[in-house]
Amino acid sequence: MKSLADEWKHIRGSKWMIVIFIAPLIAAVFFGLMFSQNQISETPVVVVDEDHSSYSRQLIEKINASQYMDVTNVYANRISPDMLLANEQAVAVIYIPEGLQQRKDKGLPSSIGIWMDNTMPSSLSGIRPAIQEIITTENMMLSLTHLAKRGMDMESARNLLSPLSMAQRMLYNPTSSYVGTMVIGFVNIIILMLTTGAAGAIAPRLRQEGKLMSAGDSPFQLWIRAVPYALLCTCSSLLSYGMLKQVGHMRFEAAPYIFVVPLLLYSMALCLLAVLLGYSVRNVSKVGARMSIILYPSFLVTGIQLTPLAFPTFFQVTAWALPMNWLNRMIRGMAFRHGELGFYSLELGACILIIGLASLGIGIFLRRELRMQSSQVHAEAAV
Repeated sequence: MKSLADEWKHIRGSKWMIVIFIAPLIAAVFFGLMFSQNQISETPVVVVDEDHSSYSRQLIEKINASQYMDVTNVYANRISPDMLLANEQAVAVIYIPEGLQQRKDKGLPSSIGIWMDNTMPSSLSGIRPAIQEIITTENMMLSLTHLAKRGMDMESARNLLSPLSMAQRMLYNPTSSYVGTMVIGFVNIIILMLTTGAAGAIAPRLRQEGKLMSAGDSPFQLWIRAVPYALLCTCSSLLSYGMLKQVGHMRFEAAPYIFVVPLLLYSMALCLLAVLLGYSVRNVSKVGARMSIILYPSFLVTGIQLTPLAFPTFFQVTAWALPMNWLNRMIRGMAFRHGELGFYSLELGACILIIGLASLGIGIFLRRELRMQSSQVHAEAAV
């Protein structure tokens, strides 16, 4: 327990305890506010109306009435889409062709063109379904009108044209909020970066201070020093999630006193893995570079930016060695889907396995260094 008390004393004397709470909270407030209204409710579009008819004006009114689109300008003559989209005043150009109403009255097909600026695909997420919904509704109404003119009643015509309908419901993240995906991922990465940097420096710092073997050759002396970092990482994460829930309206259904169990296991796995990777570093200043082995893969392949299912099998399997992979799965499962703790025995077991393997590795490194020191002492004595 002397090692634990010594590590707590070191933490209290440093600025890390303040940073581990302040930095994630600042990130949670900043990104939570930034992405609290992440959906573009009215994407700016321009319309080129070459038909100049009452029907084309009705279409423009329906486009503008959509919650996803805002018609900023209507042009009477054809203009190059490159010119209209050049200054990012609009992200799409809709062309209504000449003779649209005449072809509609004659029952002939027509085509409406839409040019979209795909340099930033996220800005187009609402336009595609909105345009498709308008076109589908128009087709339905035009078909019903033509069938009614031929003597068929409206109910029979509707049953003939659309005998099958679809009902869909988006679960767990119905508004596609970035707060529950990208933002919480950024906050977790900040906590990971701060935690691994501090925990990974334990062995190099003790080696420089001449204290690495002062508590004996038991790996428990290093293991117990990781506990304060794991506890503070857990507390910082819970506070940050609470801030995201308040500021960014993030969905978080799991009770904190239950979610603290997987969070503690994750934090301990992360800290011990950092201790293992940082053990052989000779200079504390170089610990951060070594921790990039955890940092960059955690950011790329654990489900922060993209679902892991989008990656080849090799990268999905590689992510199993990263504690954040299992944390993200438990966040999505317990916090977002309101799953019970017992549903995630695989994720909990993976964190426990990482803790065991990291502890074993620390013990092997410690014993090897002890043997090397003993051999060096014997060699010097022989001389």
